[in-house]
Amino acid sequence: MPDRPHLPPFAALRAFEAFGRHGGVRRTAAALGVSHAIVSRHLRALEDWLGVMLVDRQGGGLTPAGESYHALIGPAFDQLCTATNQMRGGAAGGRLDVWSVAGLAYLWLTPNLPGFGRRYPGMALDLRPSDSPPDLVRREAQGDIRWYLDTAPALATPRNLMRQAIVRPRLFPVARADAPWLAGARVDTPRDLLALPLLHEDSDAEWRAWFAAQGLAEAQPPLAARLWQAHMTLAAAADGQGVAITNGFLAAEHLRSGRLVELGAGNPAFAPCAPGAYYFTARADMWDAQPIARFRAWLAEAVAASPVDWLA
Repeated sequence: MPDRPHLPPFAALRAFEAFGRHGGVRRTAAALGVSHAIVSRHLRALEDWLGVMLVDRQGGGLTPAGESYHALIGPAFDQLCTATNQMRGGAAGGRLDVWSVAGLAYLWLTPNLPGFGRRYPGMALDLRPSDSPPDLVRREAQGDIRWYLDTAPALATPRNLMRQAIVRPRLFPVARADAPWLAGARVDTPRDLLALPLLHEDSDAEWRAWFAAQGLAEAQPPLAARLWQAHMTLAAAADGQGVAITNGFLAAEHLRSGRLVELGAGNPAFAPCAPGAYYFTARADMWDAQPIARFRAWLAEAVAASPVDWLA
């Protein structure tokens, strides 16, 4: 019986499959953890092996032949990933690769991971902080945790995926109590914050949502600094640089240590605000698989054990 026909080098196939998904040599190189020169070399090697141009080097995408070839090999890579994940999940208690928005990964998930290990001994969890979600359809990871405002277009669940709210936290402003700019300042109403230096993450969306909940939808939150990620914003607030908008899951240690205080705490003039939630997303066909089901159960337990004033 004849063996399978000779196949191209797997490294070249892998680079081409990733290039077809990421749409650029540099993005592919970053995803694979190699240099862009290596990706280019693999692409040319595959074209030489096949005798067909796969990459449109002027347009930056795939040629028609490349698109056809990618459509054929993509499902084969999906099947390889599925089989591999099943083998990894069936050994040593299971394995789970989860990406998460960076702030929650650093400030809440990581400190709580020992509890996950005690709850499911032998199950390995790979947690990766990331600014953008993984390609779950192509098994770049098995699960993803991300913050979405209720008005975010990205909140719509893509086809073949399932998404579940983990927790809807209460947002509130925090600052360093002994910050020089806070000395003598009156913070009796939410409007008073507009005279203070406000720290932003990647946008002012959370601040706008918070001010809207206070009846100040027209407010223009002043920008003291843009820090892009929640843990960096909180670090700047703890350093006395301004006021951050946050939640208990992120700011717990800062509040507990006294490095930060909640502005307006206990003041009825400050209305509760919960304009979004953290969501867990995974493939629909893997939603009830043991590693993901266990992780979802642990998340629910960890949230339930959190202080009630963290929640909406």
